[in-house]
Amino acid sequence: MSPRGCSFLIEATDLAQVFTPEDLTEEHRMIRDLAHQFVAEEVVPRQESIEHQEWDTTIALLRRCGELGLLGIEVPEEYGGENLDKVSAMIVTEEMARVASFGVSFGGQAGIGAVPIVYFGSEELKKQYLPAICKGEKITAYALSEAGSASDALAARTTATLTPDGLQWVLRGEKMWITNAAFADLFITFAQVDGRSFSGFVVEKNHPGVSTGAEERKMGLKGSSTRALLLDEAKVPAGNLLGEIGKGHRVAFGTLNTGRAKLGATAVGAGRVALHEALGYARQRTAFGRPIATFGAMQHKLAEMAIRIWTVESMVYRTANMLHGIDPEYAVESSILKVFGTEALDYVVDEALQVFGGYGFTSEYPVERYYRDARVNRIFEGTNEINRILIGRTLFKRSVFDTAASSAGVLGGARQALEMTAHLAAERYPDTLPEQQEILMHLADMAMEIYAMDSALARAGRSGNTMHWTMADTFVNDSMQRFRWSGMQSISAMAEGDKRHTHLRQLDTLCAHDSLDTVRNRRQVAEALLDNPDSAS
Repeated sequence: MSPRGCSFLIEATDLAQVFTPEDLTEEHRMIRDLAHQFVAEEVVPRQESIEHQEWDTTIALLRRCGELGLLGIEVPEEYGGENLDKVSAMIVTEEMARVASFGVSFGGQAGIGAVPIVYFGSEELKKQYLPAICKGEKITAYALSEAGSASDALAARTTATLTPDGLQWVLRGEKMWITNAAFADLFITFAQVDGRSFSGFVVEKNHPGVSTGAEERKMGLKGSSTRALLLDEAKVPAGNLLGEIGKGHRVAFGTLNTGRAKLGATAVGAGRVALHEALGYARQRTAFGRPIATFGAMQHKLAEMAIRIWTVESMVYRTANMLHGIDPEYAVESSILKVFGTEALDYVVDEALQVFGGYGFTSEYPVERYYRDARVNRIFEGTNEINRILIGRTLFKRSVFDTAASSAGVLGGARQALEMTAHLAAERYPDTLPEQQEILMHLADMAMEIYAMDSALARAGRSGNTMHWTMADTFVNDSMQRFRWSGMQSISAMAEGDKRHTHLRQLDTLCAHDSLDTVRNRRQVAEALLDNPDSAS
C-alpha cells in the first residue's frame, strides 16, 4: 500500500515502500531500451529536420512511436493501448526528452492529449479517438491557456453554448501556446458553458469554425509547433463533452498533475544529455597542458550536475510508483517534481554551457540548444511560482501541519522546523494566509528540500551503494543550507523582537547537522564519471 500524499513531511519514510531506479523490473528495462534505441537511431539523426519545423518528420516519428507501442502506455488495452504503469510512462518520457522538441510533441500526444479522454471521455469518445491516438493516426493537442487568463485557467473567456436542438456546442474564443497545433487533428479544449460553467471538450481540426494562428517564434523548442487555437462559432458535437458540465477543473488539473510529474522525468532525460556532452568536452579539451576535466573547478561543476540529476531521478521514480490514474492525492509531490526538476535542469544546462566556454555560446555545439530548450519548462504546466503557491496552500488545506512531525536525524529536525514555521504562519495570518505568497513559496521550498533529501537518502539506503551515499550526503549537506535560508526568510517576515530571535534560534537548533567535506565528495563523484563516462548518458 502506498503512503498517503505529503506523508514525507510528518513521518519517517519506510524504505520498503520507496521505489527507486534500481527497482525497475525486466519489463521496465525492456521499455527503456526500446525507447532509448528509438530516440538514438530514429529521432537524433532527424533532429535538424525537426528543428527546421518539417512537420512531416515529426508526424512520421509519432506514428513510428505508435507502431512501437509507445503512444499508448497509459491507455487501456481495449482501446488500443498498453495499459502500463506510471513508472513505464516516466521511463518513456525521460528517453524522449533527450531530443527536447520531439519530446514535447510526444508529450502532447501520449500524455496531456490522451489522458483526458482516458479518464473523462465517454465510452463513445474512447472508442472513437483512443485507438487512432495510440497508432499516431490522429495527433492531439491540449488547449487550456488564454492570453487574458494566464495562470488563472478557470477565468477562461472562451464560451460554449448548446444549440437549441441539443446536438452541438458552439465555441467562441481563442487559446494560446498550443503545442502540436500546426498538425494536430484534435484539441482538448476548455470553455465556459453559458459563460459560467468551466467544462472540457474534444474539438476536431475539421469541425466548422476551427483554425489555428501563425507559428510562434520562440526562444527554444523551435522544432515543436506552438500556435493559437481559434474558435469562431466552432460547431462541436454534443457528445464531445469531457466529463460533466461545470467539472472541467477536474479534467484540466487532473491532467496537469500528470504533466507536472512528467516534467521531472523530462528534467532527468534532458539533464543527462547535457551532462554527457559537458563531460565529453571536458575530457578532450585541454588547457595548461591537461584536460580541463582534471581541474577542481571543473570537477565541482560536473559532480554537482550529476548529483542534482541523480536526486531528481530518485524523486521521479519514487513518486511514479505511487501514482495511479489522476488521483489528486499526490498533487503536491507532482508539483514538487515540476518545480524542483525544472530548476535542477536549468542549473545543469547552464553549467554545461559554461563548461564549453565561448563555444557553448555558439550553435557549433548542441549545448546552446539545450540551454534554450530548457527555459520554458519553468513556465508551462503552471509556472513555478504558481506551483509553489499551490504547494503551500495545499499543505494547509490538507492540515498536514496538524500532525506532529516525527523521525530523528537531519530529516527529523527539518520536519519539525517546517512544522514550527508553518504554525507561525497560521498564527500570524489566521485569515489571509492564502494571500501571503512570499511565505507560501518559502514554505514550499522547505517542503521540496525535505522531499528531495528524503528521496536521496532513501535511495542510498535501499541500494547501499557507496557512491549513492556520497551523492546523497553531499546533496543533503547543501540542501539543509537552502532549507535553513527559506525558514529564516519566513520567520523574519512573520515575527519581531524576542519572538523572532527565539524562533530563529530554534530553527538553527533544528537545522544543525555535521558538515561534510563536500570538496572531497565531489571529486569522488567526478572521478567516477571520468572513469565511466557512459554512466552520465
